[in-house]
Amino acid sequence: MNTDTADLMLLTAPHLTAPHAFSTRSGGVSAGAYGAPGGGGLNLDDREDDPRAVAENRRRLAGALGLDVAHFARLNQVHGTEVLTVDGPGVWTGDALVTRTPGVALAIGTADCYPLLLEDPLAGVIGAAHAGWKGTVGRIAARTVQAMTALGAQPGRIHAAVGPGICGERYEVGAPVAGQFVAAGLGDWVLERDGHRHLDLAGANRAVLEDAGVDSAHIWLSGRCSTEAGFYSFRRDAGRTGRMWAVIALSGTGAAPLQGASA
Repeated sequence: MNTDTADLMLLTAPHLTAPHAFSTRSGGVSAGAYGAPGGGGLNLDDREDDPRAVAENRRRLAGALGLDVAHFARLNQVHGTEVLTVDGPGVWTGDALVTRTPGVALAIGTADCYPLLLEDPLAGVIGAAHAGWKGTVGRIAARTVQAMTALGAQPGRIHAAVGPGICGERYEVGAPVAGQFVAAGLGDWVLERDGHRHLDLAGANRAVLEDAGVDSAHIWLSGRCSTEAGFYSFRRDAGRTGRMWAVIALSGTGAAPLQGASA
């Protein structure tokens, strides 16, 4: 990867071959609540931060991956389970994207929810999903695998990476949410701690991927918690925080930017 700042911090999965990264909080120019310990923050969400800072942060991330900001296909995320198949850059509403179009970079924003990046390198198909508790219990990971399969991927060939998100020890939930996981067959990832219920979303998403046919040996978990100082965390920062991006791209020449419509 190329970078124009020594502070840029990107996490990568060892088994993914497509250009990809899970961004952290460091390496950008955002300040205040969107900054980072000891320097500017790599906030990639422009809803509250200075749009000029976010534009520069996106440029830095794209440059580190050898991309242009015009290559991104991204989402207005709604904590649902809709998966969109796209053939060019743009902005859609939903919670997962898949493509087989060279040059397109799929981007997912998170600040406690889990980002999932997937690829079938033989089929040339990639996917990216946003999995909070609603997406996880709704098995958005399996839906993403199904959408990739429709493009020619095979579940047994798919490699999946689960990036940083809120860890079970820090993610307490109420009885109604825990009950939905039990009802969905994911009760093993409801943790009981001192009379309180917590969710292990990373473990639950691994199980959903395995149920969808992804080989357990092809699933990588970062093991990082978004409440660590190096990440943005909605819960830790009481709702005023930035967003990381998880990005995966297919190499090649992309299509012209679109305004947003599913293929």
